Amino acid sequence: MTLSVEIAHQFGRFALDVGFALDRPGVTALFGASGSGKSTVVNAIAGLLRPRRGRIAVNGDVLLDTDRGIAVPARRRRIGTMFQDARLFPHLSVHANLLFGWRRAQAPAPRGDVDRLIDLLGLGPLLDRRPATLSGGERQRVALGRALLCGPRALLLDEPLASLDAARKGEILPHLERLRDERALPIIYVSHAIDEVVRLADALVLIEDGRTVAAGPLVDVLSRPELRALTGGQDFGAVLEATVDHHDAPFRLTVLRTAGGALHVPLVEAPIGSPVRVRIRARDVAVALYPPEKSSVLNVLAGRVADIRQDSGSDAVVRVDLGGVFLLAAVTRLSVHRLGLVPGQPVHALVKAVALDRDAAAMARMNGRSPIAREG
Repeated sequence: MTLSVEIAHQFGRFALDVGFALDRPGVTALFGASGSGKSTVVNAIAGLLRPRRGRIAVNGDVLLDTDRGIAVPARRRRIGTMFQDARLFPHLSVHANLLFGWRRAQAPAPRGDVDRLIDLLGLGPLLDRRPATLSGGERQRVALGRALLCGPRALLLDEPLASLDAARKGEILPHLERLRDERALPIIYVSHAIDEVVRLADALVLIEDGRTVAAGPLVDVLSRPELRALTGGQDFGAVLEATVDHHDAPFRLTVLRTAGGALHVPLVEAPIGSPVRVRIRARDVAVALYPPEKSSVLNVLAGRVADIRQDSGSDAVVRVDLGGVFLLAAVTRLSVHRLGLVPGQPVHALVKAVALDRDAAAMARMNGRSPIAREG
């Protein structure tokens, strides 16, 4: 399954020029500040906006090509779309809302798929209720189910959790993970919340002021220190892919296996052998020339300095190569000077286990797929 997007459009003084391509199913996040152009891209893919110039294709089927005069209407694109607000029909039950899209689909799924989707999204107990009686998270699950029952070949999720509080987000995120893992669909996920992106996405497209700044596998993009202002500000950091090695129940810890070594984190509710992803903030990483002999720090990972980025202020970012995977360490320029840090130098990255709470680490199960997003 492939999806390629090249869009250029003008809104007054705001110019949009974005491009990316996906090679296989999975979740690609469009990430950027509010007003950067993310929703405009979604509207163009869905057919709700015709850009001044562009080309959009799914599996080689061209939906838009302004040079050739091709613009397939939205109703014929088979693109499922879910917005911040659920946009359910208030006078219909949950079941009727779900079947509305299914009955009007160009290529409706078999009736048995309706029941399977209801189970996937945990909608069974809600079928007879009206939208006004549902929580925000429940309404979003119904909206997601309706979009999927239209038989889409791609799915667009435009900040679906932005209007939900933390509890409601926690309610719907596991369903989005199951959808990612069990449905072979390319999914475009729009967000400005980095924890959601780390938990769900395989690839990342960074958009700033209407332009594609970077695109690629999520782990690679987040490990680039020059992008830190766009990928988390003060909370910027790198992502490590890992596997659950074992649980240390008496101390409420889990030990993860990473390419850089063992990593102790607060207890993760995942079976042994499960692939997980953990985001480690640069400000929670220290650098040492030698491993400490006696220290409260549980995570000491051996590596080499890949590069050092020093700004005009007092700060520096050291990128540590742990054997093909990278950590970022936010340190002072004085520390770089005192330690004599240079690229290629052996060092040890120190990470406190208590720093890796869910908000900081955004640990999540992975689906094993990594669609490649290429900058256009």
